[in-house]
Amino acid sequence: MAGKNECATTDATIRLESVRKCFGEFPALENLTLEVQAGELFAFLGPNGAGKTTTIKLIAGLLTPTSGSVFVCGYPMGRDGRLAKAQLAYVPDQPFLYEKLTGREFLDFVGRMYGLSRETYTQRSGELIERLEMGDFLDQLTESYSHGMKQRTVIAAALLHQPRVLVIDEPLVGLDPKTVRTVKDLMREMTQAGRTVFMSTHTLEVAEAVADRIGIIHHGRVVAMGTLSELRPLGGRSETLESVFLRLTTEESGPGLRAVS
Repeated sequence: MAGKNECATTDATIRLESVRKCFGEFPALENLTLEVQAGELFAFLGPNGAGKTTTIKLIAGLLTPTSGSVFVCGYPMGRDGRLAKAQLAYVPDQPFLYEKLTGREFLDFVGRMYGLSRETYTQRSGELIERLEMGDFLDQLTESYSHGMKQRTVIAAALLHQPRVLVIDEPLVGLDPKTVRTVKDLMREMTQAGRTVFMSTHTLEVAEAVADRIGIIHHGRVVAMGTLSELRPLGGRSETLESVFLRLTTEESGPGLRAVS
């Protein structure tokens, strides 16, 4: 059996097979099939209510599909899903911290939760604290943190155990330009090391700048997927990601546009 930070297979690190998710009678996702490979930074785009957050929570194991299957590193993500969950880290769009802990205490808690040795924790946390420039506020209670401080702290916590898969929702909101560059660098370093980043964002410029491949979801269905160069022709004359996105996610576009494989 693979160790807790080793993939069970060298195939796709994230795989959704014919996933459907309903909330009552409302179908949030319809027949979603998706693969993200090791070493890939995948950007997931869509308007509000399109199904992005539902997809992310299914991958992270916070929701279970109505039908279909979700795999992380070859392990099924079900009601248990411990082997799958051990491979990933999840950063939501609203960072959550225990407000009566300092940032340092929170990082220590996360390190202990993942079973890191004191030596490993000290080395990794020190590197992340330095790169994300957290030293000035790390010993303050997190209840006093700005959004940007909270975001830096949860990103550092997510990367402590060197996950095979990082699932991150709106990673750059509230960050100053220097920290934005640092987070982009950290994500790119992950993929260069053969790890996977699944990023949801409303910021099309970020997707254009960092993504290896882009998926666009609308009304619970993937309407396009491919590299930026593969998607550009779908935008008409403009051939910008913005024009592609707007053309595929307006009501006038309809279901006739096919996904790029």
